[in-house]
Amino acid sequence: MDILSELKIDSSLNRKKKLANYVSDNPDKFPELMEYFFSEDYRIAQRASNAVNMCVEKDNALIEPYISRIIENLKSPAHDAVKRNSIRLFQFIDLPEEYCGDVADICFSYLDSEKEAIAVRAFSMTVLYNIAMKYPAIKDELKMMIEDHLPYGSAGIKARGKNILKMLEKI
Repeated sequence: MDILSELKIDSSLNRKKKLANYVSDNPDKFPELMEYFFSEDYRIAQRASNAVNMCVEKDNALIEPYISRIIENLKSPAHDAVKRNSIRLFQFIDLPEEYCGDVADICFSYLDSEKEAIAVRAFSMTVLYNIAMKYPAIKDELKMMIEDHLPYGSAGIKARGKNILKMLEKI
């Protein structure tokens, strides 16, 4: 399968699943998919980011060599889908300690910005919760920020926020 050709065709769910299954079955192809994830062509990056997420859900070890580059890429992603899928995939992995501070800063920034997409903000809450499991010192800051945004949040923000607040009480 030619990965770039697949990414150029369309972004249908079936095509994304087909590509993700192919790469998952051929992990030596994952570096090629990641190069498209970092592409400056926003459509290629967007479509690749969806496939990367599906691969990481199956095998989160695939993404470990790319964490630093993903964090750097979040400073100026080619497409909002790349930002959304980058934060989404951080939900599924055990972030190495050396990246927790940078990722927490990014996620707090996204969560606090009403300009960010609802999905990015919701995924940021989950990533921050996961980091709080390792570093309980951020628990109070996360709780306060969620509580600040709940009264004005969308249904998605309210639902995720309430769930995270319940889970935070158990830490």
